[in-house]
Amino acid sequence: MTVGPWRGPWPEDPRLDPELLREGDTRNVVDRYRYWTVEAIVADLDQHRHRLHVAIENWQHDFNIGSIVRTANAFNVGGVHIVGKRRWNRRGAMVTDRYVHVHHHEDVESFAAWARDAGLTVVGVDNLPGAVPLETTTLPRDAVLLFGQEGPGLTPEAAEACESMVAIAQFGSTRSINAGAAAAITMHAWIREHADLTSVEY
Repeated sequence: MTVGPWRGPWPEDPRLDPELLREGDTRNVVDRYRYWTVEAIVADLDQHRHRLHVAIENWQHDFNIGSIVRTANAFNVGGVHIVGKRRWNRRGAMVTDRYVHVHHHEDVESFAAWARDAGLTVVGVDNLPGAVPLETTTLPRDAVLLFGQEGPGLTPEAAEACESMVAIAQFGSTRSINAGAAAAITMHAWIREHADLTSVEY
C-alpha cells in the first residue's frame, strides 16, 4: 500500500526519512516500517532475525536467486549466502536485498568452513539418493539450507558438504520443482517448526 506525504505535526522520530515524509512512501514494506529509513529498518530486523540461513550455488547466474532473496526477507532469515559467482540477477529480489544480509563465498569449501564456525548445520535440499522427506523431518533450529542451480541441482561438492539432505514430496511427472519454489517451501517448513508465530502482524 502506498502512503502519501506525512500529514500533521512533523514527527521527531530519528528512524523516519525526511524525504519519504515529504514525498510519500511507495515502497513494498509492512505498515510499521512506513517512512522509516532503510538503515532503521535493517537495524530493527537485526533484532529479530532467525537462526535460519539460506545458501544458493551460483555457477550459471541462476535467475531464481532474486526470488529466493525476496522470500528470505519475508521470513527474516539470518542471512543469504551466494556460493560461486558473486554477480546475480537482482531483479527478482524486488529491492528486498536492501533489508537482507547477503554474503558471498567463492566456493563450497569456504562456505562450509563459515557454516562450521557459525555453528550451523548445513541441510541440502535436493531429491538425491539418500534424501529424507522434508514433510516428515524436523529441521535443525540452527541451520543453513543449501540449494543448487535450477536444473542440475546441488553439485557433488555441495552435496558432500551437507550434514543432511531433504527432498520435497512430488507427485507429478517433472523430476524437480523450481528452485525458488523449493526454497520457499523449505523456509516455510522451518518457520512452522521454530518461529514465534504470535509475533506476526497481518
